[in-house]
Amino acid sequence: MAAVSEGPMHEGLKKEIEAYEKRTPKSREAHKKATARIPLGVASNYRAYDPYPLFVRDGKGGHIHDIDGNEYIDFNLCFGALMAGHCHPAVIKAVSEKLHTGTMFGMPHDAENALAEEICSRFPVDMVRFSNSGTECTMHAVRLARAATGRDRIIKMEGGYHGLHDSALVSVKPKINEVGDPGAPNAVPGGEGITKATLANTVIAQFNDLKAVERLFAKYPGEIAAIIVEPIMMNVGILMPEPGYHQGLLEIAHKNGALLIFDEVKTGAKLARGGACEFFGIKPDIVCLAKSIGGGFSLAAFAARREIMNLITDHRVFHGGTYNTNPVAMAAGLATFREVLTPKAYEHVTALNKKLVEGYEKQIHKTGMTAYMASAGANGALMFFPKPIRTYRDWLTIDSDIWRHYWFAMTNRGVMPQPYWWDEQWTISVAHTDADIEKHLEVFAEVAPAVAAAQRERSVAAAR
Repeated sequence: MAAVSEGPMHEGLKKEIEAYEKRTPKSREAHKKATARIPLGVASNYRAYDPYPLFVRDGKGGHIHDIDGNEYIDFNLCFGALMAGHCHPAVIKAVSEKLHTGTMFGMPHDAENALAEEICSRFPVDMVRFSNSGTECTMHAVRLARAATGRDRIIKMEGGYHGLHDSALVSVKPKINEVGDPGAPNAVPGGEGITKATLANTVIAQFNDLKAVERLFAKYPGEIAAIIVEPIMMNVGILMPEPGYHQGLLEIAHKNGALLIFDEVKTGAKLARGGACEFFGIKPDIVCLAKSIGGGFSLAAFAARREIMNLITDHRVFHGGTYNTNPVAMAAGLATFREVLTPKAYEHVTALNKKLVEGYEKQIHKTGMTAYMASAGANGALMFFPKPIRTYRDWLTIDSDIWRHYWFAMTNRGVMPQPYWWDEQWTISVAHTDADIEKHLEVFAEVAPAVAAAQRERSVAAAR
């Protein structure tokens, strides 16, 4: 992860890591054992961090236990994929019943259309196809856009994350010495194995910079198929769009014969019933959904207006998948849409998030911490910056050791404030309670003075 962390590790962070190691010896041993057979000892690179990741035993509602028996109020929630919370009763009931009738058929069944109707009733789309992950959805969306326009290039935003297919794995976390001109950023591969042709076809603009997008269309006239964007960029904590940004993207795209793809993998369930489309009042050309729509199961969807989806109907674009619409995941999805993601649930989550954010803001002011709160829907993030960031490059200046001090201190006291990594954010689930929020704020009040003091010390040392 890119970040600023100058000088030796400060004492506060050292003490918290030592406390972490003392209370999680079984996780340390489990990780050591796993590294012999699994690269990094984990199933996804995002789950690996120093000194070692926690290994989980179980979860229920808004809480989890690690294999050492420590309990945490969980605001990680599988990188925000569990707005339903762990083992939501409605989801478990639906899945348990479906397990007795068949887990996979590779044939059509009634739940497919039922869930498509639910999605079309919430989002400004006409037709839906299902898959299993956000990566699959954004991949299919890009292919559809290329077929619809007859063009190859796409625009993505610097620092934006749209999954792990090659077209998206460009300029996800470029280092400051790689990014290039702010008005015309370099396309930087997200690792080895990304071809030169892919880099040529994925061109980069900064988030919140409409003029840069216009310049790319002028530079590549008739060559850009689509703009793909997270409506709220959630690979840098929380980066909000400036007023009019999304409408501007839509107008620029359509003026140039291109499409706008909303990657709502994170925002689609957690901003509002109709996701960012409703929240911002925008009708993109293609919408990608995943994570929290499955209530804890692998479920994703991409959706668009009829003429775009007819490219699949007319056999011009191929979409397939053995695991697509497996009945168990579809049952979980239907239960999630009908019984979990209800208007009352959004009211509940929004109120809890507001209470948590306001509590954090009081401590920031009280301790003199250089930070601000960013939030939307079910998500929030403590942003260690003097003022709101507007681009990925602003985020690159974060002091990662200060963030780590905060995360380990909170986790050691039984509150996992968000996923590990300073580019993430917390999620409030429907299962969280006022008591959970009060405990979270109680712990933050305990750790905030030490974090603020360490921040001041490091700032003074850096200025010398």
